[in-house]
Amino acid sequence: MTALRLLAGKTAYQQIEQNGLSASMFSQLFAASGGPKWIGVAGLDKYLFGEFFANRQAPLYTMGASSGAWRLACLAQQDPLAAYSRLEEHYIGQRYDHVPSRQEVTEQVERIIGGILGKHGALDIVNNRMIQSHFVVCKAKHINASRSKGKLALGLAATALSNAVSRRSLGWHFERVVFSHQQVKSPFSQLSDLPTEHAQLTRNNINQVLLATGSIPMLLAPVNKINGVSDGAYYDGGITDYHFDMPTNEPEGLSLYPHFYPHMSPGWFDKSLKWRRARQHYHNALVLTPSQEFISSLPYSKIPDREDFKQLSSDSRIAYWREALKRSEQLGEIFASIVDKQSIMDVIEPL
Repeated sequence: MTALRLLAGKTAYQQIEQNGLSASMFSQLFAASGGPKWIGVAGLDKYLFGEFFANRQAPLYTMGASSGAWRLACLAQQDPLAAYSRLEEHYIGQRYDHVPSRQEVTEQVERIIGGILGKHGALDIVNNRMIQSHFVVCKAKHINASRSKGKLALGLAATALSNAVSRRSLGWHFERVVFSHQQVKSPFSQLSDLPTEHAQLTRNNINQVLLATGSIPMLLAPVNKINGVSDGAYYDGGITDYHFDMPTNEPEGLSLYPHFYPHMSPGWFDKSLKWRRARQHYHNALVLTPSQEFISSLPYSKIPDREDFKQLSSDSRIAYWREALKRSEQLGEIFASIVDKQSIMDVIEPL
């Protein structure tokens, strides 16, 4: 069984073919939304965070939304693996023994974020000049900013309809806000595909930002105040950037993307739009993704997803997620072997 697939865009394929595979050739790292799907690739994350990108000599510009942002918040800390272990513990350990209110879910997520950051994580992230974090949050507009769940549902339905016609129409309903170190050299500093505000990531707003980027509409309450930007209703960054389709500013290096799918849906409302798969902006990317054979070998023949909260008891879900987490270590081991043996051309595929 081939557990790990390596998919390369045209530019990435050519550079890897010519120069081999090394951490220094990558200047961007992406981590997608997707709820608990990250558990299926956690082993990859831990190899990348603990070994592959250790002792970095040049800035790595990371871009994450929702649970992807939480993963990247681990990477930017002084001890990324300890932070990642806290993410695993707090995220997998969630318990909902009745249908929770939005406020109850929000409180659980606040505990997850507190666990990820620990005592010193916030300062580690904002002071890290080698790991340049970018976290996406979406500011609701018009009816989507309503406190009424009924009006919000109508607003989301309108967003889905207009998005089916044009992705650019998302700008009528939500504004992308990118919190970062605001470095001029960042490849994400001049995004033009959607209305985008850039804001400074600070010690005083990082908890708010990490809560907002994971605040799924209807399931969690919006974050109404984030220090450094105007008040509003801030929601999950995956609304505009579910798997990302960002036109970057001619980055110096390639992009690395540990992902749970072999394809990318640009925004949350694009999940069911199979004709709108992101490809153009991934010419310089190497995507690492579990194979279908690996996924089929997992319990329930799938990677964890949010439906598990509804379909399984807390005990059953936690046991399943821990097993998937354990199995994901294989993916990290395979990629580590490819790096050590420089055997990537034996397994690489065109994206």
